[in-house]
Amino acid sequence: MFDKLKEKAQQITRNLSILYIAYKRKDVPVIAKIIVVIAVVYALSPLDLIPDFIPVLGYLDDLIILPLLIYLSIKLIPKNIFDECKEKAKEIKIDGKYKRWYYGLPVIIIWALVGIMLLKYIF
Repeated sequence: MFDKLKEKAQQITRNLSILYIAYKRKDVPVIAKIIVVIAVVYALSPLDLIPDFIPVLGYLDDLIILPLLIYLSIKLIPKNIFDECKEKAKEIKIDGKYKRWYYGLPVIIIWALVGIMLLKYIF
């Protein structure tokens, strides 16, 4: 069971990488780009619609909303473009590690800003 969950989590990560690459293309429909932005921001955001400390519902929104946004994004992107982006995403990851580490920079910046804001609020 845990292997299946681990595989699903890896699939979500792969799809987010593919969607990010697709977002940068000019031939992707605007509505697909909007949904991609919402999916990526939701995935990277430290805030949830329903906080995780609420039993069951806290994690349920992550299990439903994020996969739904990813699924919708994939359906809105033409198949040939999605396949090209999938190949490009494979080039980014070599030997199980990301070749372009700076794709993680927005996440680091967001968490740093949240940390700074918390420290200012506390002190």
